[in-house]
Amino acid sequence: MKNESYTTEEISQILKVSKLTVYDLIKKGKLKSYRVGRQMRVDASDLENYKRKAKGLPPHEEQLHSISNDLAATLKQDPTLNNAPRSIIISGQDMCLDILGKQIEKRSNLYRPLRSYVGSLDSLFSMYKGEADIVSTHLIDGDTAEYNIPYIRKILVSHHFIVLNLISRLAGFYVKKGNPYNIRTWEDLKNNQKLKFVNREKGSGARILVDEMLRVHNIEESEINGYLQEENSHLGVAGMVAKGDVDLAVGIEKAAQIAGIDFVPLVKERYDIVILKTEHNKELIELVTEILQSHKFKEELLALGYDVTQTGNILYEQ
Repeated sequence: MKNESYTTEEISQILKVSKLTVYDLIKKGKLKSYRVGRQMRVDASDLENYKRKAKGLPPHEEQLHSISNDLAATLKQDPTLNNAPRSIIISGQDMCLDILGKQIEKRSNLYRPLRSYVGSLDSLFSMYKGEADIVSTHLIDGDTAEYNIPYIRKILVSHHFIVLNLISRLAGFYVKKGNPYNIRTWEDLKNNQKLKFVNREKGSGARILVDEMLRVHNIEESEINGYLQEENSHLGVAGMVAKGDVDLAVGIEKAAQIAGIDFVPLVKERYDIVILKTEHNKELIELVTEILQSHKFKEELLALGYDVTQTGNILYEQ
């Protein structure tokens, strides 16, 4: 056990909790970890001592000696480690968030970015519960066609926050090459039981788009063959269309390009990030705003095909 280590995913399986909970334990310093490349790892001895502490038991005696000796040696070599960087959780699924995380790490030694790959609604709920620091959203209000702000205001009630645009991107239908069923609008889905559909998971921005558009166009869930079938990523549903398992799905343009299928654009969605306005986050907000508004960051996003017209704009503050 002394030399064994685990990934965050393995820890979540051992403790039978979500990966987000594991990140939260690491963030709060309750579970010791270290980074190997882009991956966080936890030594088996540190996991064992976390479990013992949770049970109200003292750490193993040999571990106490090891911790003391290692800490003394480390601080002697590098006294600056007394001020360890703050772990921040960036929640969302788009690759542009990985780029943001790298830029934060590159520009400041105050933060250690960690990633949580969950959907927009779950990300906002995590922020409400204090389990995420930067969250991304692409949630449409079907009645007003407004993105994000209506949901953020309702979920982060009593919180002060800032909303900044990260990117804009096209969302639409994934269809087979040649679009054999000639699907162009939401109305084409009505009473078309020949079409096999696959949905995104509850809480994702794509799922909200589907549900809102079905509501606005008076289409019942029961009219969609496969509405209850779910996949948890844009690439997942695009891959099912590419393999011929289904005829139709909804997602962003980039995944359709990767999967080699046709894409029918429906809406340009605004992909924003939210940070709570606290004294603790003051420097983080300044850093993130500076990164988003930088020419270099926008160039990197442009190279990947994103629309950066509004990138870095402050869209709402409360």
